[in-house]
Amino acid sequence: MIRYAIEAARFALKERRKRTAWIADVIRRHGKMPGEIQYIFTDDDHILKINREFLQHDYCTDIITFDYTEENTLSGDIFISIDTVRDNAQTYGETFRMELLRVMIHGVLHLAGFNDKTEAEQRMMRAQENAALELWATQFEEEDTNPSQK
Repeated sequence: MIRYAIEAARFALKERRKRTAWIADVIRRHGKMPGEIQYIFTDDDHILKINREFLQHDYCTDIITFDYTEENTLSGDIFISIDTVRDNAQTYGETFRMELLRVMIHGVLHLAGFNDKTEAEQRMMRAQENAALELWATQFEEEDTNPSQK
């Protein structure tokens, strides 16, 4: 089950059903099954606290993923700093919505076994993110323009 929580961030997540269906589809396309996945949307202060406490890193980041996956069932807690996602969207000339989608799927890809420590891993991660975003664009954006579904 994919769940969403808001902690210490002024933020409202839209399109929850579409996001959940998309995430589950991406997981299945990687030969895995969705388990208990919790997205926690927070702010820079909270993500910095988590980063210091659990990873001994003294900086903000857009995402921290705690992996509880067992075999082919993906489970974990995915903390996302809305502050950093907004900043990154502006830095990269992307919409907040698309940057948030990228970060959300980035966490799931970590649960699926993808890493991003080396340059080669970063290229592979980016390719997987792009493939997932393309799936979003073709499978879910079209729903928005179909008048019969409004």
